Amino acid sequence: MTDFQNEPLQDSNNASDAQKIDGIVGQVRADIALGNAGDARALLTERLKDAGIEASSIDFEGALATIIDQR
Repeated sequence: MTDFQNEPLQDSNNASDAQKIDGIVGQVRADIALGNAGDARALLTERLKDAGIEASSIDFEGALATIIDQR
């Protein structure tokens, strides 16, 4: 077999920012549901910053509404 991983998996992730935001929303919702976080806005801000995503205010507020509406 000649299939080798020649780069870190993160470097080969071709997800769009919208897909990444959706994933982060899922993570934040899970953290809140498990009691690991209380402030959805702060956690979402932190996660987006950590991922290097600069969401527009519309995208951010939409993501936050999704988190809050599904608590």
